[in-house]
Amino acid sequence: MSNRNNRHIVPNPGGGWDVRKPNAARASAHADTKQAAEQRGREIVRNAGGGELRIHGLDGQIQDSDTVPRGHDPNPPHDRK
Repeated sequence: MSNRNNRHIVPNPGGGWDVRKPNAARASAHADTKQAAEQRGREIVRNAGGGELRIHGLDGQIQDSDTVPRGHDPNPPHDRK
């Protein structure tokens, strides 16, 4: 699975939690609670084709990692090669 779809749930210095793509300048999403950030992170990764969601604690250390499968595509390709 490609690293381009990975996201990290990290504490925001101003409060709340961010969903961040590695090496990105800004967060993909922000939530007031860690649980809400995890849900949004899973949604983002699923919509991007699946990947890894890494959940950090307040100390910045990774606490958990979750593989998120690809979401359902309502308009799949119709190739018949």
